Amino acid sequence: MLKSRQMNVDLGIWSKLTRLVIFLLVLAGILGGAGWYLQLIKTNERMRKEVLRLDTQVAKAEEAGRQLKTSIDSLKYDPKAVERLAREKFGYAKAGETVIRFEAPVTNFFSQR
Repeated sequence: MLKSRQMNVDLGIWSKLTRLVIFLLVLAGILGGAGWYLQLIKTNERMRKEVLRLDTQVAKAEEAGRQLKTSIDSLKYDPKAVERLAREKFGYAKAGETVIRFEAPVTNFFSQR
């Protein structure tokens, strides 16, 4: 019968260096993937902040739009609102009324010392 023998060949330092190089390549791959993923996380966080800022801006614009629509509707359907606007903005008055305007006092900066 033939016995098969295994030959143990000692490659010396080369087998250890090969294992070390493989380990370092795997480690570099893991670190590279982690760095790429962290950059992706930072980009995602920055974009979320931008979305929140834009959502706030949209909500403010929608509120302003609602207020303007309410003002337009009141001017369309409420004659008293039109009269009030004409009186306040343009200084109009009914026949027989006198318009009195009050102006803010002018202050001198140097006389306040």
